[in-house]
Amino acid sequence: MAILLVSLFLLGYLAIAFESFISIGKATIASVIAILLWTTLGLGTQNSPSLFSHLAMAFMETFKIVLFLFGAMTIVALIDLQGGFIPIGKALTLLPKKYLVLAIGLFTFFLSAFLDNLTTTIVMATILNKMVRPQKTKWLLLGLVIIAANAGGAFSPIGDITTTMLWMGGQITPYQIMKQTFLASLMSMLLPALLIQWQLRGKIELNVLDEKIGKTEFNSTHKNSILFTGMAGFLLIPIFKWFFDLPAYLGMLLVLGLMALITLLLWNFVHPKKNEAFPFRQCLEKIDGGTLLFFFSILLAVAALDGAGILPAMAIQLNKAVGNNLNLVAMGIGLFSSLVDNIPLIAAIQHMYPLNNFPTDHYFWELLAYAAGTGGSCLLIGSAAGIAVMGMEQMDFLWYLKKISWIALIGFFSGLLIFLLQNNHLLK
Repeated sequence: MAILLVSLFLLGYLAIAFESFISIGKATIASVIAILLWTTLGLGTQNSPSLFSHLAMAFMETFKIVLFLFGAMTIVALIDLQGGFIPIGKALTLLPKKYLVLAIGLFTFFLSAFLDNLTTTIVMATILNKMVRPQKTKWLLLGLVIIAANAGGAFSPIGDITTTMLWMGGQITPYQIMKQTFLASLMSMLLPALLIQWQLRGKIELNVLDEKIGKTEFNSTHKNSILFTGMAGFLLIPIFKWFFDLPAYLGMLLVLGLMALITLLLWNFVHPKKNEAFPFRQCLEKIDGGTLLFFFSILLAVAALDGAGILPAMAIQLNKAVGNNLNLVAMGIGLFSSLVDNIPLIAAIQHMYPLNNFPTDHYFWELLAYAAGTGGSCLLIGSAAGIAVMGMEQMDFLWYLKKISWIALIGFFSGLLIFLLQNNHLLK
């Protein structure tokens, strides 16, 4: 059973990788694989109530993430519709081209720590679409965005779901995780940024940003107000979660409603006497349904492997293979997370290593947060940020593997080295 499930998953993984050759959309492939995995799991189990319960739980957890993604994409569309991202794009285009790549990396890195890596990736992809002309140049910069967003999320307790899981589970505290992993996360972004900058060698063709959105030309005050409101709304989401102890997707939906109201008021202010309704439908038209379907399906497929006990078993086998070498355990989990979702892997590790043996803020938990957060950048399908870019920009899996994966891997190991040197665990 386990061999069949893994084989089906790997077959689907290869089909997604060779999407451009087989001419079948990745959303279609992912949805078929997800259904096949759960059907196979259902045929091979005799405990139907338990399976249905696990499927319902997996469906709800996956749907929450997709609902969060939908809300983020809609808010980004609302900001974009009124030129909110133009000030950021203009500020970046005014920089000397030799600093542009590094500026994009740093901006993404710190923005991800305050928001989250998925939302930040959506925002940066929207901005780069307006700034950069050649597709391959844009893809290189989007590769950096994926790396930087994951790196920024790794040192922040609210920047990545796995770091949040460790925080909520009592394995880490906000101050310590930021203190212990900041330099490592920064290095895992800086080195790839320098490598991508060397590849581009300053040859970046930038678009002339159109100040006019549709039939309307918004002034700077309007655009800055929209941008500020949107960023403040995104920052409100983790505050909502902390204060009310409710799921983040509810905060996202609250912010979406507030943003829709505020943008409507601002729109009416710009068009006080014109019979021009706020084009909310355009925002919804910008939401790529294929991206949402792909995201939902691939996470549901991974949940099937988790439901079969395959992912926890792999984590246990990894632990047996490396023994008590915690550095190798964390590194292995980080690299393995580039193949499958890191959420069930972290959940398995949390159960394998009790707090009695590894107390809060033990270096192992901090290293695990870094590794799981940044390791997913090594493959396009290895993180929420990568999946979002893959869906939004139709980025090719094999292109990423050839052009970006080795850069992300260098960044991962360079940050790992910094962490071990900082914590005096290089030889342990």
